[in-house]
Amino acid sequence: MKLQQLRHFLLVVEAGGFRAAADRANRTQAALSASIKELEKTLGQKLFESGNKATLTSFGETCLPKIEQFIAIAQALEEDLKSVATGDKGKIRIASVPSLVTKLLPNVLFAYSRKYPDIEIVLIDDNSVGVTKRLLAGEVDLALGNCTSVSQMEVDFKPLITDPIGVVCLKSNPLNSVINSAAAQKKAGLEQGAKGLKWQQLTEQPFIYNGTCRLLENTPAEVLNRQARYTVENITSLFSLLRHDLGITTLPKLAFPSNEPELVWLPLLKPALTRQIGIFKLANRTISPAAQRFYELCVAYVEADNSL
Repeated sequence: MKLQQLRHFLLVVEAGGFRAAADRANRTQAALSASIKELEKTLGQKLFESGNKATLTSFGETCLPKIEQFIAIAQALEEDLKSVATGDKGKIRIASVPSLVTKLLPNVLFAYSRKYPDIEIVLIDDNSVGVTKRLLAGEVDLALGNCTSVSQMEVDFKPLITDPIGVVCLKSNPLNSVINSAAAQKKAGLEQGAKGLKWQQLTEQPFIYNGTCRLLENTPAEVLNRQARYTVENITSLFSLLRHDLGITTLPKLAFPSNEPELVWLPLLKPALTRQIGIFKLANRTISPAAQRFYELCVAYVEADNSL
C-alpha cells in the first residue's frame, strides 16, 4: 500500500469521479484507475462501485475516514520535518558558563526566540570544565565558555570575547585604594597611574579559590591557588564569603556583577591574564539547522556589540 495510492483514493472522492481526479492529479484516467485497482488488490476489497460515478462501497465508506486521518497525519509529519530541516522548528540544547548566562545570552535568546518562536531552547549553566564535558558527551548541541583543556581535533571553537582577569574584594579593602595612590603603586613596582595590581600584593590576604582560578595555573600567580584558605565552586557562596570579608579572589570581568554594591573588581596587571570566551561545537559533526542559526546569531550579536 503506497501513500500515493491513498492520496489518489481521496482525490477521486473529492472530485466526484475518476476523470476529474485524473485532471487534478495531472495523470491519465487509465493511470489513476490502475493506482486505485492496485490499492483495492492490496486491501482485498473494492472501494468503489462499478461505473463512472465513483460511488463508494460499504467497505470504501469504512475506509474513507481512516484514510483521511492517516493522510492528515502524514501531511503534518512532512510539514514538521521540513520545518526542522529549515530550522523553523525543533529543539536546541546549550551549555554556558554562568557569566554569559547573565550578560550575553539573554539578548541573544530574546532575538532568537522572536525570530524562531517554535524552537524549544534548553539552557544549562555550568563551569567551564562542565560545559566542555557536556558537549563531548553529546548532552548539548553548543557550548559557550573558555575551551582550554580540549584538543582542537575534538571541538570547533569560535572566539567571541577576550575577558580580563581581575581581583575581587570589598570596596573597603586596602587593595582598592592602592590603585589610586601613587606611593602605593611605586612601592608595588607598578608604573605611576597604572590602574591595577600585581599578584605579590595579594599574598598578604586570605585567598578564596574558585573554579576560574584555574586560569592562574602556569603563571607566577599560581602560588595564590596553593595558598588558598577557602575553596568554593558555587558563585553564590563565593560572593557571600567575599561580602563577609573572609578573603579576596580572582574572577574574569564578565563574571563580576555590574551592579554589585559592596564589592569591587580590580584589574590584575602583573601578570595580565585573560580568558578567551567563545562558542564551540563538536568537530566534524553537523549540528541541526536550528542550532546552526543560533550559532550564527550569537556570533553576529557579539561582533555588533562593542560593549562586550
